Amino acid sequence: MLYPLKFKPVFKDYIWGGRNLSRFGKNLPDGIVAESWELACHPDGMSIVENGAFKGRKLKSLLEQFGDRIIGDSAGNNTDFPIMIKLIDANDKLSVQVHPDDEYARAHEGDNGKNEMWYILDAKPGAKLIYGLKPGVDRAQFEAAVKENRLEDCLNYINVKPGDFINIPAGLIHAICDGIVLAEIQQNSNVTYRVYDYNRKGPDGKSRPLHIEKAMQIIDFNAGDMKYRYDGLEYEKNENASLRVIVANEYFCVEHYTVTGKITQNTGLRQFHAYVCIGGEGEIYCDNGSVELKTGETVLIPSCIGEYEIKGELTLLKTYVPDLDADVYRKLMDMGYTKKRITEKIAGLG
Repeated sequence: MLYPLKFKPVFKDYIWGGRNLSRFGKNLPDGIVAESWELACHPDGMSIVENGAFKGRKLKSLLEQFGDRIIGDSAGNNTDFPIMIKLIDANDKLSVQVHPDDEYARAHEGDNGKNEMWYILDAKPGAKLIYGLKPGVDRAQFEAAVKENRLEDCLNYINVKPGDFINIPAGLIHAICDGIVLAEIQQNSNVTYRVYDYNRKGPDGKSRPLHIEKAMQIIDFNAGDMKYRYDGLEYEKNENASLRVIVANEYFCVEHYTVTGKITQNTGLRQFHAYVCIGGEGEIYCDNGSVELKTGETVLIPSCIGEYEIKGELTLLKTYVPDLDADVYRKLMDMGYTKKRITEKIAGLG
């Protein structure tokens, strides 16, 4: 019988990482830790259950056994988990990079495309991200800058602070700069094309490979003036909680929950719910069991759970694969928001 599932983190030791995830509840191995894959079902990282009767089982194994009882019917293929959740410690700058869309990734990499969003957990004063290219930079100027090793002159930098939501669509040149810890929710994919890596050497003493030719085929040269910071729209507020939709696209919806008591949620028996605790602590209860949730932890609610309760003093990121009409537009229009305002305020709908 399925129940709320927690997983062992999968740690990645990329050269730009640090030790900052220990401040978010992670028991880190020795050395550099760049990423903690909190929920993943990918050849490059597989979640393993750490609680209850299925402790030690791989998520892939559970999907093969239970299929849509975990994922639901809103996510298409019920043996491939549709999203990935990570915590990222950018102690140093990440490479300047871009991700493909589904069409390109499936044709050239045999993987999904990668749309993603970031929630800034912590950031040093003056912290920045690279978000697209400076307005007016075209393909020819970009290619010349790459050849002349002056790409940094073309990049658009934005300031960020804790609590910011940043939407990263496929095709957007981007990078996390140093001094930032964030939560990332993305399509289930690990396809990244590096465009610039600050002339760094990898652990083997060699320059890390770049992927200029592929990147040039997918970069959106009109993305420099895109809106990048979204506050979303609140659809429920009472003495126990404030619930807000922030990001919505065909791949995932992300909502921000501030819980100060007890709330009831329901999968509708049609979609999984996944939560990342970004502050505080509490518990999730259902007929099949309960699970504690603390800062830095992630829990998966299988679709077959139906109704469940969240109780405590905690802040959460909730994600699921939406029916955009029912889960976003109609829900918000029932609260009095116009379709135009919804499109303007929710990342991914514009």
